[in-house]
Amino acid sequence: MRKSISLFGVIVLLHHLSAFAQPDRWQQRVKYTMDVQMDVQTNRFTGSQTLVYTNNSPDTLYKVFYHLYWNAFQPNSMMDSRSRELGKVMLGRRGRQEPDWDERVKDRIQHLTPDEIGYQKVLSLSMNGVPQTYKTDETILEVKLSKPILPKAMVTFQMKFEAQVPLQIRRSGRDNPNTGVRYSMSQWYPKMCEYDYEGWHPTPYVAREFYGVWGDYDVTINIDKHYLIGGSGYLQNPQQIGFGYEAPGTKAVQPAGDKLSWHFLAPNVHDFMWAADPDYKHLIRRVPNGPVIHVIYKNAKNDPTQDTLWNKLADGAVIALPFIEKTFGPYPYKQYSFVHGGDGGMEYPMSTLINGPSLGTAFHEWMHSWYQGMMGTNESEYAWMDEGFTSYASSRVNSYYYHEMLRLHPGDAGLQKIVDREKEEQPLYHSGSYNSYFALVRSGLEEPLTTHADHFNTNFGYSIAAYSKGAMFLEQLGYIVGADVRDKVLLEYYRSWRFKHPNAGDFVRVAEKVSGQQLDWYKEYWVNTTKTIDYGIDSLWEEGGKTRIRLKMVGKMPMPLDVLIQYKDGSKEMAYIPQYSQFGEKPVEDPAVPRTSFEPWKWTHPTYTFELNRKLTDMKVVDIDPSWRLADVDRKNNRLELNW
Repeated sequence: MRKSISLFGVIVLLHHLSAFAQPDRWQQRVKYTMDVQMDVQTNRFTGSQTLVYTNNSPDTLYKVFYHLYWNAFQPNSMMDSRSRELGKVMLGRRGRQEPDWDERVKDRIQHLTPDEIGYQKVLSLSMNGVPQTYKTDETILEVKLSKPILPKAMVTFQMKFEAQVPLQIRRSGRDNPNTGVRYSMSQWYPKMCEYDYEGWHPTPYVAREFYGVWGDYDVTINIDKHYLIGGSGYLQNPQQIGFGYEAPGTKAVQPAGDKLSWHFLAPNVHDFMWAADPDYKHLIRRVPNGPVIHVIYKNAKNDPTQDTLWNKLADGAVIALPFIEKTFGPYPYKQYSFVHGGDGGMEYPMSTLINGPSLGTAFHEWMHSWYQGMMGTNESEYAWMDEGFTSYASSRVNSYYYHEMLRLHPGDAGLQKIVDREKEEQPLYHSGSYNSYFALVRSGLEEPLTTHADHFNTNFGYSIAAYSKGAMFLEQLGYIVGADVRDKVLLEYYRSWRFKHPNAGDFVRVAEKVSGQQLDWYKEYWVNTTKTIDYGIDSLWEEGGKTRIRLKMVGKMPMPLDVLIQYKDGSKEMAYIPQYSQFGEKPVEDPAVPRTSFEPWKWTHPTYTFELNRKLTDMKVVDIDPSWRLADVDRKNNRLELNW
């Protein structure tokens, strides 16, 4: 529980909440109750599912759709075919030509045997007690309803299903070849597709990520009693389970029998993940006035170094959380679990699967709790708002962590080296994203961010667009409106849109309201096109004792400009040139450097000239965008050093 606040604090809070109108977008609602019987010998399970579905939309629904994700792990599935086709695309990387397929998938699916494939089979389905007609089309179940669901109506679906856990290929599965974890159980149940203001989203599982309906989960997992489970939700029967979940200082008493029934509740989430292994270790950290952190991992080789690294991860989460909540908004749940398994890292509500104790990966997946877990943006349409915003946030968290650790351990040479290396990189935190983006531009393979995640022509183009260009959207937003204003935008975005599935326009409207600027042009260019930014210094001359500087717009994307002038006497001056369409200007970011604001640059004009009240021979350096936050694809013409 959070600390209570005074009546005065409540009044101040209410005043703040009234500053901007709360967006009103209806949300469908689900309530799952599921009970599964897991057989660890056959790697199969049976399940029953009761789904209470509330149609909060203004529409009458004549059919519904479910995801059956594991059917993708069968030879010649859409995922299998797509991966093999992308593997035919050869890219020049690391000094050699390489296939563009996902290294984790490659052509592995087509080689799965019948006892290694994944499947999810719906055995029966009824609505309000009436059997329904349905058909399975690979990873989508289409249900034609015997009676339509009216607006504001609530219905109850009853389902029996069975599944086979696939050999671990992508995200979910069994017997992970890298970690040795037995079960990474994500996308494991028939899941209702999202219906929103755009209609149904029965997106087949081809490769990318997910979109889900907000709701409550009541899940009981019956499994061999030697297996420890970690994942989403609050364990309801810890004193019958043990494995470190029991109350501190007490001893759990497990019931007789070969299985344990793990009972979890997860409120107001859009998915539920769990993982299980008989050799898991369980670390716990309790954040003061905050959540319980669970770290569940497998040390197959009993390597003491691994134990140290997983403990470092658990401690790191405690250190980072205050900064995360201050910068991006409070974490609303009472627990979070870092669970060893899966491939790489993959986020789920209240939990993540990670394949190792990397702090960078852990921070990235945790930050998904904000930009996927709480925002729940449709990742098929707006992958850059999930992966990109998360990448931006996790870079800042990572930087904070190492600076804080160095403050706590000032003599640590390793920490000092990390912090010093960061200081050498420009722009701060995000140089990797910028360099990846520039490589994508040079490759000629860039596609607009509006491209559906499954429809990118290359994995290379998708990953840089979603992760790097998405992160740069926020860093450049700080360049346009000011870094401090951008941070206020992020908090207002969190406050206004969590649990409401925002889109790109929703974010931009928040940014406009907070900054007082027009920003639709920025979204239009950066998101909807592949136009690039390229400004340069054209010429300098003196007239009447004053210097005139002419700049040129080489690229096709307009931006406001910071132009720093350094004089021979050691003084500096910032020339600020707004972009015409923003109808405003950012606050002064560095009061130590005098700033002069000039008339906006109209994007229709290829050159722009401004005048300074100093002689040309006084100048030493003219530098466009000294902070390097501008994604200028050719910086060679941005800086001019005058050696008189």
